[in-house]
Amino acid sequence: MRISDIQRCEIRPGRLVEWRFSPVTIAAAAALPPDPRPPAYIQESHIRTARSVREDGLFVPTWLGAAFDLPGPADLDALERALRDWTLRHETLRSGFRWAGDDMHRFTLDQADVSLHREVVGDFTDAGALSRYLQDRFDAAADALGWPNLIYTAVVREDSTSVYMAFDHTNVDAYSLHRLPEEIHGLYAAAVTGNPVTGPAVGSYVDFCEQERANADGIDDTHAIVARWREFIARCGGRLPEFPVDLGLRPGGELPTQKLVCEPLVDADAAAAFEAYCRPYGGSLVGILAATSLIVHELGGQPVYRTVVPFHTRLKSAWSDSVGWYVGGAPIEVPAARDLEGALETVRAELRANRSLARIPLARVLRLLGADFRPTSPDMYSIISYVDARLIPGAADWAEQKAYGLIRVSYGDQVCAWVNRLHEGLWFACRHPDTDIAYKNVRHYVERLRDLILSVPAPDRSRATELALS
Repeated sequence: MRISDIQRCEIRPGRLVEWRFSPVTIAAAAALPPDPRPPAYIQESHIRTARSVREDGLFVPTWLGAAFDLPGPADLDALERALRDWTLRHETLRSGFRWAGDDMHRFTLDQADVSLHREVVGDFTDAGALSRYLQDRFDAAADALGWPNLIYTAVVREDSTSVYMAFDHTNVDAYSLHRLPEEIHGLYAAAVTGNPVTGPAVGSYVDFCEQERANADGIDDTHAIVARWREFIARCGGRLPEFPVDLGLRPGGELPTQKLVCEPLVDADAAAAFEAYCRPYGGSLVGILAATSLIVHELGGQPVYRTVVPFHTRLKSAWSDSVGWYVGGAPIEVPAARDLEGALETVRAELRANRSLARIPLARVLRLLGADFRPTSPDMYSIISYVDARLIPGAADWAEQKAYGLIRVSYGDQVCAWVNRLHEGLWFACRHPDTDIAYKNVRHYVERLRDLILSVPAPDRSRATELALS
């Protein structure tokens, strides 16, 4: 899916309909006893960060979402059944958190207690007015500090229906959003035809949270993973890494607004050639990180590029189709290289050595380090993410369905970039501080990244075999 914000996802006018949990469901949730399964560390860190930033006087919406089309004017009753069936399939969507002092406690609704309330908002004739309304509505309805913190909407027209769904990040990650169009299309078709919904049960992210937390709580500050992080953070000057270029920010200044860059990077042929060149070193993820290390050295001059690489934590097949936030991070350090091949070799070695660190949540590591990372920004560090999305079910239909993964661009002092490989090629999206210097440097980064991808020579087959075996 192409990553975008709500303003750039081909919104067209129509009649807006929305679904939220019904008042009966909300009342049932209010009466629930605590669920003993704890939040994941990443969930707790996200919510605590949102609370900390809010206490500093700033509302920073951070929801994620998905947009895609259904054919024709949708059967709203069938779509409602599909949305409810999908909600029941994924337990995290009917689970939330309450504060008890400074502790967070989970509650989880039974399937029988979940119902949706449908409301026709009205007819919109202007796409800009519709996108502004949806952004404001999603800001309020998918708030990290509220519950329920998700909302489903549809814009109905004679020729098509566009579905827009928004969630607080505690419920979803990028892969969850990628799965959405195909899942909802299948459930909607079943609801229209009256066929039963079939398929294997999906693992619960709530169960995963309990297992991951128990595993993370089983280590202490003497663990090798904690020691590796301690050394990495020390070499970063006692903090988590930032994008090592000038962003035009004043030290200690207010959290800046952000700007979004999203555009095609290269076409399918160029993406395939880059993958072939990088495959001996581990593939395009290694290539994107290696290219980034070269570019930021050009821009900022630092002798070592340090970053945290996001990896999924869906390590068991039970979680492969589950909606949730299955993401960890691994630190890497890439000294300035003379050329792309040298950087590729270093990145490959760093990922091999450090990828296992992503299995322990960073929030747990920071707690063990005893460092006072009072969050003042929704992003703890800058990221460069790469995902090959072509094998995700339904990916071949995304262009026709006008499918997008939506991010909310609001405030932040970091650079967060995503490179997705689609059937059409590589798609680039990045949010960055909205300053002239940051925009100039990010634009330079994008152009140099495109140039490096297009510049790779045809791979040396004998060299590829030698590297793959090493």
